Amino acid sequence: MNIRYRVTLSAEERLQLQDLRAGSKTAARILKRAQVLLAASEGRSDEAIAGLVGVGTSTVYRTKQRFVEEGLERALHEQTRPKPERKLAAHEEALLVATACSDPPAGRARWTLQLLADEMVRLTDHETLSDETVRRRLDEMDLKPWQKKMWCIPKVDGEYVARMEDVLDLYAEAPDSTRPVVCFDETPRQLIGEARVPVKAKPGQPARIDYEYVRNGTANVFMFVDANKPWRHAKVTDQRTCNDFAECMRDLVDEHYPDAKCIRVVLDNLSTHSAAALYKAFEPQEARRILQRIEFHFTPKHASWLNMVEIEIGVMASQCLARRIDSKIKLISEIAAWEQQRNAAGARINWMFTVERARQKMGRAYPMLESTDQKVAA
Repeated sequence: MNIRYRVTLSAEERLQLQDLRAGSKTAARILKRAQVLLAASEGRSDEAIAGLVGVGTSTVYRTKQRFVEEGLERALHEQTRPKPERKLAAHEEALLVATACSDPPAGRARWTLQLLADEMVRLTDHETLSDETVRRRLDEMDLKPWQKKMWCIPKVDGEYVARMEDVLDLYAEAPDSTRPVVCFDETPRQLIGEARVPVKAKPGQPARIDYEYVRNGTANVFMFVDANKPWRHAKVTDQRTCNDFAECMRDLVDEHYPDAKCIRVVLDNLSTHSAAALYKAFEPQEARRILQRIEFHFTPKHASWLNMVEIEIGVMASQCLARRIDSKIKLISEIAAWEQQRNAAGARINWMFTVERARQKMGRAYPMLESTDQKVAA
C-alpha cells in the first residue's frame, strides 16, 4: 500500500454520499463506504477512518482506490461475482434426488448428508463430495429425506360427508340460547416437577431449568366450548373413563346450561363418548333425564379438526400449559385462571369453513351418484 489515493469530491458527489448516510434503508456495506469516502475527503488518515467507521484499513484503502481509478459508483457497489461452476451436473442432481428418496442403507434409520455424499461418490466419478454441496442441492429442491411426517387420509364416503355437513350446519345456525351448540373433547397432561429449583431470569441471563425432571403422574382435561358465545370451561380429572364423561354431561345439563331445552354436543368417536356411558355411571332414571336434554353430533372419523374445541385446546396448551406443572392442584388453579381471563376478554373462535366451501374444496371426494344411464346399462 505504498500508493496514496487522495479523495476529492465534487459538490454533487458529496451531496449523494450525505443522502446515503442519512438514509434509513441504505445497505450496511454501502453506508460504510460512503462514510469512508466522506471522511477521506476531509483529509483523515486511513487508520483514523478505519477506527471511526469500524472497518479494516485494507477496506479503506480499496474503497479510495476504486473511487480514484473507477469512479463513485464502482467505489460504492461491488461488481457481481461470477458464480462458481456447480459441482454436480444435471443428471447427477437427478441421481441425488432418487437416492435421497430411496431406502437408506442397511443398519441406518435414515439418510444423512454425509451418507448421501458418500453414496454419490460411490455412484459417480467424483473423488470427493462435501455434505454442504449435498445440503445446498437438496435445499434448492425443498427435499429433507431425514424428516418424516405422520398423516392419516380419511375415507371420504357418504357417512363422512353426512357427519361433516351435519356439524358445519350446526356452526352456521343462528345462536339460540334454548338450543346451544357446545363442542367437547379432552386432552391428557403429564404432571412434571422440577428436580432442582429453577433459576429466574435476570438482565443478560435467561431463566435456567435443570434438564432432569420428576414425573408425578398424569391428569386429564375435559374442555367445553360454546360455538356461539365467548365461553369455555375446562374440568381436570384423574382419568377419562365413562364415569368421567357422564359427570361432564351432567354438569353441562345441570350447571352450565340449566335453562336450555336441548344442548347439541359436538364430539369425536372415542369409545367413552356415548349414551351408554351415562347408563354405566348413573341409575337408568338419571341417565335418561340427562340424555333427554342432550343431542350428540359426531365428527367423521379422522376428522377431529371439524371440532371447534380442538382449536381451544391448542390455545390452552400454548398459553397456559407450555411449562412444567407438578401437581393436579396447581394444574386446576392455572387452568382456572387462564379460563377466567379468556372468558372475560370475550375470546371467540371465528369459524370460516362452511358446507358451501366444503363442497367447493372437497367436491371431487364426495360420493358420486350413479346416473340413470349407468343403472340401465347394469
